[in-house]
Amino acid sequence: MSENMLERINCPQDIKDLGYKELDALCAEMRSEMISVVSKNGGHLAANLGAAELTVALHRVLNCPHDRLIFDVSHQCYAHKLLTGRYSRFSTLRQLNGISGFTNRQESVYDTLTAGHSGPSLSAAVGIAQAKKLMGSEDYTVCVIGDGSFTNGMVYEAL
Repeated sequence: MSENMLERINCPQDIKDLGYKELDALCAEMRSEMISVVSKNGGHLAANLGAAELTVALHRVLNCPHDRLIFDVSHQCYAHKLLTGRYSRFSTLRQLNGISGFTNRQESVYDTLTAGHSGPSLSAAVGIAQAKKLMGSEDYTVCVIGDGSFTNGMVYEAL
């Protein structure tokens, strides 16, 4: 893959066979896209720039949407959006009739929760994981949670 890698990524499966140099290039392209869109539309930039490689790694090893990936506040979900078929609409981020600045179940099967506030991810993950276990599933449930969410009592209750 060369330039405009994001145009060719429609789902997480599309990154599973990429080499490390291609993954590095993809992360750089995602960061460039995030900076471009957030500079025009507003949004959460630092958390998203910092979570690019993490998100690529998670989508590379997980089998989403069967495995569930939960972003707590979802301040870090922009790379996730870019890897799950929303690149063509990413320029509409946080705009009227555009894609949400947070995860949104109505927007994608890859968004486990509709999120926009801190705290519920671990509690939700425990419930989802237990339900999957009761159904005999061996799917994973993974949370991406920032340190700011640990000021919320729900996190400690879930732990």
